[in-house]
Amino acid sequence: MIPAYNCGEFLGEAIESVLRQDPGEEYMQIEVVDDASTDIDVAALVLEIGKGRVKYFRQDVNTGSLRNFETAINRATGHYIHLLHGDDRVKPGFYAHIERLFEQFPEAAASFSCWDYINGNGALIKKESARAASPGIIENCLHKLSRGQMIQYVSMVVKRNVYEELGSFYGVFYGEDWEMWARIAKHHPIAYTPESLAEYRTHYNSITGHSFLNGNNIRDLRKVFKAIGQMLPEEDRKQASLAVRRNYAIWALEATRFMWQRTGNHLFVYRQLFELLKLYPNLQLFFRSVALLLRIWKVTLRKKLGKLKRKLIG
Repeated sequence: MIPAYNCGEFLGEAIESVLRQDPGEEYMQIEVVDDASTDIDVAALVLEIGKGRVKYFRQDVNTGSLRNFETAINRATGHYIHLLHGDDRVKPGFYAHIERLFEQFPEAAASFSCWDYINGNGALIKKESARAASPGIIENCLHKLSRGQMIQYVSMVVKRNVYEELGSFYGVFYGEDWEMWARIAKHHPIAYTPESLAEYRTHYNSITGHSFLNGNNIRDLRKVFKAIGQMLPEEDRKQASLAVRRNYAIWALEATRFMWQRTGNHLFVYRQLFELLKLYPNLQLFFRSVALLLRIWKVTLRKKLGKLKRKLIG
């Protein structure tokens, strides 16, 4: 199931990545669930690439990501459900590997693979570190998820009856998958393969990108951390809260630096640093934040002086 909204420049790649490993219509449903996109004619693109093999459903109005994901789940007819966002891709062999995982570990409610990060052009940014040396059930999965996110949508496949049992995504627009995977891990085993079989695309027009730019990522994650904490034994909650806030704050600071280098958006940096220091008020994080601000101001000053020099010379 391919939920999509205004990701026309990437959607064709997502569809093609599935079709390259299509086992046949009698075995796998492939459908784009369009949340009333306005950037391109999604129906025409689906018909052109899918040639009738890929089904198409369009929302009457834009419902937002959570309801569009829910629609995709409700429209799915298969035993296993893979939500492939319209800007991501899967590598050849993804579905065969995931199917083997479920066969090898039938107790698993969900299975996921390792993945790569790619940019808007599809080029590799970095490879995600493996969670284990070989395929298997993730031990203490809820405990690990309470300390940090370790699963991406693109790499995760969930049994249909698990969504029916536990419900869908809700509550927040950033980190909703983190809470969902933790909810599954609380009740059921989750299987994993270290094979890198999926590609998660980072770009500024994504849900993640928008959340970073307006600071909603951290505000939403406060709710996620609280929700996951409530799934833990009471004696573990305080330590888990401290660990996840520290881990995320350190990661988000680097992500902020990365996005600033590519967008030059100063206001977004100020929002992120303000929210980060509220999330995890730590002296080391404060000094690293100040160092980033000084670097930004230095670059900005150099640019302004360069413009002034060119103006005076001209």
